[in-house]
Amino acid sequence: MQLRFLGGAGEVGRSAVLVDDSLLLDFGLLTAEPPQYPVGTPDPDAVVVSHGHLDHVGTIPALLSGSNRPPIHWTPPTRELALTLARDTLKLHGQSPHCPFTENDVKRVTEVSETHGYHESFEAAGYEVTFYNAGHIPGSAHVLVDDGETRLLYTADFHVDEVEAADPPAGFDAGEPPVGQRLVAGSAARPDADVVLCESTYSDVDHDPRATVEHRFVQSVKTTLWEGGTVVVPAFAIGRTQELLLVCAAHDIPCYVDGMGKEVTEMLRQYPEYVRDADALQRAKSHARFVTGRDGQRKRIADQPAAIVTTSGMLSGGPAMTYIPEIRANPVNKLTLTGYQVEGTPGRELLETGRAEIDGRVMPVSAQVEAYDFSAHADHGGLRRFLDSYDDAAILVNHGDRCVAFAEELRADGYDASAPELGATYSV
Repeated sequence: MQLRFLGGAGEVGRSAVLVDDSLLLDFGLLTAEPPQYPVGTPDPDAVVVSHGHLDHVGTIPALLSGSNRPPIHWTPPTRELALTLARDTLKLHGQSPHCPFTENDVKRVTEVSETHGYHESFEAAGYEVTFYNAGHIPGSAHVLVDDGETRLLYTADFHVDEVEAADPPAGFDAGEPPVGQRLVAGSAARPDADVVLCESTYSDVDHDPRATVEHRFVQSVKTTLWEGGTVVVPAFAIGRTQELLLVCAAHDIPCYVDGMGKEVTEMLRQYPEYVRDADALQRAKSHARFVTGRDGQRKRIADQPAAIVTTSGMLSGGPAMTYIPEIRANPVNKLTLTGYQVEGTPGRELLETGRAEIDGRVMPVSAQVEAYDFSAHADHGGLRRFLDSYDDAAILVNHGDRCVAFAEELRADGYDASAPELGATYSV
């Protein structure tokens, strides 16, 4: 089996791996200015997609711009999320270098789409492929590829639950503390594999217990609301927004939801089997108030003691551009960043300097700025627990800033581990 790394090697973004010049695993983009796309122009016989985040699906429609029409295999939620992201990209950046596909390309995606559930094996480009729950976002999958001689497990992005629930922090007021994300259960599948292509986003980090992170966030938000302030919660539309709505509902925090997260929340309710607790998600949706944005609604909301969960998660666009100028001057107000802030984004700039470029203007922010690690990726301990099941397999480390260092750590502990280079081909 030959693996060519078109993206995601030594970096977080534009994940794309070509198997034997025939089967393409993911085809994403790297968020930058301008965006970076996978290297090369693959012409696969079939495409298999792990999950619906831009760094894994953002360039999928471009595969259909020529005469080839390879089938695209994914879970039902991943299909819906990929199409939502593609249409949003067209809306924001159509006919520009920031959008490498056309509206017709997106329509073709619906024509070649084939959906599969977890544990349902299917044929793609002559391989037997099986999806397993990766615990990252709804519909996210580990991908097992079997050519009859070699079994390749592509972990893609994944999350594992904590070994056991931590003791709830004093004052934790939402029943049993979570052992992982409220939205999706962590990965528990460990299918037999000869080669494991493993993500390593947080290979150098050990996350605090989820109950501790949640408690800090809740106490901070409630304190601001008690003082009459407003909390703007920038969040990724897919996964993170729904997680935070679940947290707000569990702790009875009044909240609004704005941006693409509204559409995604409604869509995910159609796939109850892909979330941890469909009833809890319904309650969270009912608890939140959906923002229409009409008649100056956003400016009125920005004066209310409530949490506003809104895109974009890195402050690079979306309704956050309306809320931040409204709340930035009052030191009682807060911005709580809940996801990783890529270098060069306004969110990262705000954390480091206390000011950020918002809608073309550099603005100082007097409101309090905080960051919370609600990560949907396995941390160092989670990665090692996962790989405990694969001590006899060859490990290829990708999707991280420290792939080489993590591979070296694994080799020191007896694993056959290496970190592929971008554009290189490896035989496994």
